[in-house]
Amino acid sequence: MTGLAEVLDLSAGVELILDGEPWKVELREPHLGRVQLVAADGTRQRVSFAFLANHPSCRPSSRTEASGAARGRQPPAAGDLPPDKLRLAQLRMAHLLEVATGFRSGDPGRPGPGEPKPCYDPDRTTLSERRLAKVAELAVLDRQEAGLLGLAKVGYRTLIRWEQGRRRSGLIGCADERWLRQSGGHPSVGEQVREAILAVRAETLHRSRISMRSRETMIHQYVREMFGPEVVVPSYNTLRRVWREWFGSGGGRQRYVRSAQLPTPGGHVLIDRPGQVVALDTTVLPVMVRESVFADPTTVHLTLALDVYTHSLCAFRLTLVSDTSVDVAMVLRDVMLPLPMRPEWGPELEWPYPGLPAAVVAEFAGHKVAGLPFFSPETVTTDHGSVYKNHHLVEVQRVLGCNILPARVLRPTDKHAVERVFGAIRSLLFERLPGYSGIDIADRGADPEGDAVLTVAEMEHLIATWIVALWQNRRLGEYAPAWDPGGDHSPNSLFAASFQQAGFALQIPAPELYYQLLPAHHVGIHGDRGVKIAGLWYDGDALDPYRSELSSRGGRHKGRWRIHREPRDRRTVFFQDPLTHEWHPLRWTGLPPEGQVPAFGDQRVEELLTVVRKAGLRPRSDAELLPLLLELLSARIPVEQWPTQLSKTERIGHSREENRAESAAEDRPADRHHPAQDLQAPRPIQAVRALDAERRHRREQAQGPGQPRVPPPLGAAYRRGNLFALPDPEDPPQAATSGDD
Repeated sequence: MTGLAEVLDLSAGVELILDGEPWKVELREPHLGRVQLVAADGTRQRVSFAFLANHPSCRPSSRTEASGAARGRQPPAAGDLPPDKLRLAQLRMAHLLEVATGFRSGDPGRPGPGEPKPCYDPDRTTLSERRLAKVAELAVLDRQEAGLLGLAKVGYRTLIRWEQGRRRSGLIGCADERWLRQSGGHPSVGEQVREAILAVRAETLHRSRISMRSRETMIHQYVREMFGPEVVVPSYNTLRRVWREWFGSGGGRQRYVRSAQLPTPGGHVLIDRPGQVVALDTTVLPVMVRESVFADPTTVHLTLALDVYTHSLCAFRLTLVSDTSVDVAMVLRDVMLPLPMRPEWGPELEWPYPGLPAAVVAEFAGHKVAGLPFFSPETVTTDHGSVYKNHHLVEVQRVLGCNILPARVLRPTDKHAVERVFGAIRSLLFERLPGYSGIDIADRGADPEGDAVLTVAEMEHLIATWIVALWQNRRLGEYAPAWDPGGDHSPNSLFAASFQQAGFALQIPAPELYYQLLPAHHVGIHGDRGVKIAGLWYDGDALDPYRSELSSRGGRHKGRWRIHREPRDRRTVFFQDPLTHEWHPLRWTGLPPEGQVPAFGDQRVEELLTVVRKAGLRPRSDAELLPLLLELLSARIPVEQWPTQLSKTERIGHSREENRAESAAEDRPADRHHPAQDLQAPRPIQAVRALDAERRHRREQAQGPGQPRVPPPLGAAYRRGNLFALPDPEDPPQAATSGDD
């Protein structure tokens, strides 16, 4: 339940929300691991810390919570700051880091010119002395320059308040609250004026195009006739601004605007603790495996996260495509999560560290935990790949509270540990598996593709078992710690020794961390269509209270709503309700009400939109895009001919879509609002079923309820009785019920 982004405060007087009911913390007993809660009617109960940590609907109340978003408002982010205010917040943070560590960058391994200054040297001065020195340094600045930099009138208590905000929220904690003040909206637009605007909007959709002045006149007319002349109507500028915010700029042709409406709406760093530096890298797995859809041999990419202090392989991922920013974010999330025990694993692979009993960890995690370290990474070392240099990963870095630091160019010592691990795994495991392709094309076997027998899931299970059972207990050799260079140590023994040296923070991230690590889009909510994310429209019941309304968010994305997109599975996006702070899935509006559309990701959506642009089509809704998507997914090939008609490249592409969708489903926390997708049927069968369901749905809509029944086939009346039986002369003749004659 607890994590870096949101720590559950159990101080006396704090209010918690359990199953929608408020409870106040009356007494905390840390030595017993429990707290006493009292309800509004005086009811008291004692619960344990583990109960609150694993409760699915336990959250701090926004009335007593000191951090996080205010009730009715989504939490601010560093991306909300305008560019000039962002630079001021970064300047404040640099001053705070200099006070805390003596270095403006906060990293002793990257000192600036003359750092650390004598008055900020942490080895010679106390924290209070450094704060007083910073106050004196800022006091001698020119008043005008200090005002422009936001550093005027900075006192001792101001530095303490900024430091508390930095520790709580990161960079956004250093920003002034007035920079992101709550948006006030349009108070002059009341319910009566709102009704008039919506009525005029519905009326003008069926008329020819008119100007905003004519719309203003119609709004005045509606208010005067429906509510009386005493109701005040806002000015023209206010109405024009509200109309633009609710319905867009209005630059489209009237025909297309009407058709777009839907019917439904330099030195060495001494590493002395686990998690201080985590090395991250990706390579092509040197073993051919078989994908799970068509069982064709293919190559996969292996992403490893290595703790440099203990040399523990704390997380890994196998992907059929090269890793993206989402994959890197999920690997970092796996570093923070305890590894669950698998059914095939015995008790010898369970949590073995004596500093923390396995029963305690299992109680906090909610399941039995395997013998693999988990912690919050502080610094992540990577190479200079483009996947580590995008805005999404910068936001992930802020949410997780870690620093992604690329290795220096032409400095292999910055990331040599993970490179050596790749070579060790190859010689200890991969070389002994069938389908091994070697490290060079000249050393490759005669037919490594034909030798491949393991599937992607089997390879993932094999690597996980090998890491827990063998690698974590293997002698390190030359990688022994600095405090015992001649001793025998393994990754598990070093992690257990760190308990006695620095302790262990048992922090398990909340399930909602998955949604926070997805790419975010700031958009408006359309009254009928929902939200448009990367070319597709999404809608759901969770948007009903906020349709055609502006968000109370201020700053750079003022009035916009934040929607999170899953690049590996574009069938749904996720929206956080500002009142309940719950996450809700929004389905793509092109999905049919019946059937199951196979999973598709960003690459398939780009192909879909490219086909639409080349064909010169302008579909009315996302339902128009569904047949094109199904053509891309199934290629209009019958099910019995699928494996033989598609090329190997096309089959691998479909398998990659399935693999990434399965990874997204495994990462997504279980939620009653988002049932698991049915992926049991093969992908071609899914595509054909979805296409049949879409055609059947359109046919039923075209026929309507008054369509006559289909007559029975010829000869049906004769097959119901015996042709040789003579009728009773007393019985009247029966009328023919079929059209056989």
